[in-house]
Amino acid sequence: MWDNLEGARQRFAEITARLSDPAVTQDRDQYRQLMKEHAELSPVMEGYERYRKLEAELASQEQIVADPNEDPELKALAEAEIPALRKAKEALSEELKLLLVPKDPLDNSNIVMEIRAGTGGEEAALFAADLFRMYSRFAEKQGWKTEVLSTSPSNVGGVKEVVLGIEGNEVYKKLKHESGVHRVQRVPQTETQGRIHTSAATVAVLPEADEIDIQLNMSDVRIDVFRSSGPGGQSVNTTDSAVRMTHIPTNTVAQSQDEKSQHKNKAKALKVLKARIYEKLRDEQLKKQGDMRRSMVGSGDRSERIRTYNFPQSRLTDHRIGLTLYRLEQVMEGDLGEVIGALVAHDQAERLKLGTGASKEAAPAQA
Repeated sequence: MWDNLEGARQRFAEITARLSDPAVTQDRDQYRQLMKEHAELSPVMEGYERYRKLEAELASQEQIVADPNEDPELKALAEAEIPALRKAKEALSEELKLLLVPKDPLDNSNIVMEIRAGTGGEEAALFAADLFRMYSRFAEKQGWKTEVLSTSPSNVGGVKEVVLGIEGNEVYKKLKHESGVHRVQRVPQTETQGRIHTSAATVAVLPEADEIDIQLNMSDVRIDVFRSSGPGGQSVNTTDSAVRMTHIPTNTVAQSQDEKSQHKNKAKALKVLKARIYEKLRDEQLKKQGDMRRSMVGSGDRSERIRTYNFPQSRLTDHRIGLTLYRLEQVMEGDLGEVIGALVAHDQAERLKLGTGASKEAAPAQA
């Protein structure tokens, strides 16, 4: 650990010096990357500096106790201080270990979240709408900004699919473990005999692609415009404002029809398209590298069953970490803090054991 801390200290000093170089400050991308790394290393350096001061203070007190010629009263005072100093040193050492856990470089990314109804027909669509509401309320509690990028409503008030953009601090870090199959057990509103049905919805959490992460060649993108339609084929508006974008090399498709403006729909569809392409490229790269990131908390695959919501028992169970809570109503109202916190803590503990980061991946360059 101490070698790592010394290496981090040297890197921090190097970055600090480079940030005052006019050539670096004029290169916006390089300056931004260095500022990001500087911000990540700052708490490590602050902790390391506190540790070194504490270590020096402890050594000084131990020297006083060990000196046979020292004043007895001073020795007694030093002897009384040593246990507290040792305890503080041990606690700070553990804190530094956590600070040194390699971080996923995407943790501060904004996200595109896709929620789709799975098995269960209309009940699955209603559950997908419930999940959409749950994540929207959680985002609101976090002070994040949300934007609906695309929706496909069902006939009874649910959603076949909804794509949501979420922006804010550490959005990807807190929500990346939500990818997978969410299963619900409850009595549907249409069930006359009170039987419990099981339905499912899938969630995919995609880090939003930055311009420095992915350079999209728009000549590879086919853009189709068409007339928006609502559930049951009802016309939403009478102009060709809906937009479908297809990235031909990867056969990736995104569309938006929620806005009356074709320009706004294009912007939303492009955001989703970039996120989907970026995720494809990143997954391919991680497979080549013998991916370790997705082993932290489940596979991260949208086909993996990760959680069950049992309404008759008011029970939520996360199958990956064995967490069970009996306050489902509050969770569905956006009170996800305990679940998210447990997943983040588990991920951090696994990283600490492995001694390696979620991703040493380089960002995909071009699509």
